[in-house]
Amino acid sequence: MITKQALARTAGRMLALTLLLTFSACRGPRPCCEATATAPAHEGAPAATGVKTFAVRGVVREVRDGGRLAVIRHEEIPGYMAAMTMTFDVRDPAEMAAVSAGDRVAFRMTVTETDGWIDQIQVLERGVPEEAKPEVPGVRIVRQVEELEEGDRLPDYPFVTESRQAVRLDEFRGRALGFTFIYTRCPYPTFCPRQSRQFAEAVRQLKERLPGPEHRWHLLSISFDPAHDTPPVLQRYARQYDFDPAWWNFCTGAMIEIDAITEQFGMLIGRDGETFSHNVRTVVVEPSGRIRRIFVGNEWTVEEFVAEMVAAAAAR
Repeated sequence: MITKQALARTAGRMLALTLLLTFSACRGPRPCCEATATAPAHEGAPAATGVKTFAVRGVVREVRDGGRLAVIRHEEIPGYMAAMTMTFDVRDPAEMAAVSAGDRVAFRMTVTETDGWIDQIQVLERGVPEEAKPEVPGVRIVRQVEELEEGDRLPDYPFVTESRQAVRLDEFRGRALGFTFIYTRCPYPTFCPRQSRQFAEAVRQLKERLPGPEHRWHLLSISFDPAHDTPPVLQRYARQYDFDPAWWNFCTGAMIEIDAITEQFGMLIGRDGETFSHNVRTVVVEPSGRIRRIFVGNEWTVEEFVAEMVAAAAAR
């Protein structure tokens, strides 16, 4: 039997996803919207390898940080990315001086293996009205869960690793646990690929700072696209980052479990064809199961994450 509370909760989730597709996820002290991910500054950066450029059009939803960031609902980028709302790093903030929310713009998007930004921004039309919100076709059954905060105890969840091994979060009690959320088809280098590169470097540093056979720590990358990210797909993806399964696993699971744990950490995920609009969370858990740190967004550094993992491993 579906209760009024369950219907209200479902309606709330549908509204939140609609807002995510229109803007970005809101949380924390930042004004209005939290970017799904942001890239580092590019001034004075050396010439990058593997550079690709794309001519893109879209509607500006928000101009942030003095023009350094632009939230744009862009059209499909053939051969690279479906239409979605993204937060872009602007190479020259001066180009955004005459651009306002609602303007339809054309711009050049440049991506390398590790970075991405936009420039050559031109206003095509001023003040384009908001498009009608799409109807959501049906409702997916989800569990009712409460959002978690630092200091809370991490609930147990079942997953399956890239080697088809069944694991539960409770199995990592007694060790520091770090995890983040990704999907393997994520194309933009400063989103999920950056999370995976950061974890790869974190593994290298943690092996040096917490060596030995005691296995005092472990990392998980949890996919929120289980329909596509099967164990064989995760295995191929993990090899790109030279992962060591003794210390780092890539996980999938039942959609109802993925929905629950991502919601508990404040993630909002909206599907755009084969890609997703999403925000970012990375979590550090102490051996007791107490949540020590929740990193919001992708602005954390490897050094910050490793320091939290080392401190977590020492906590009892």
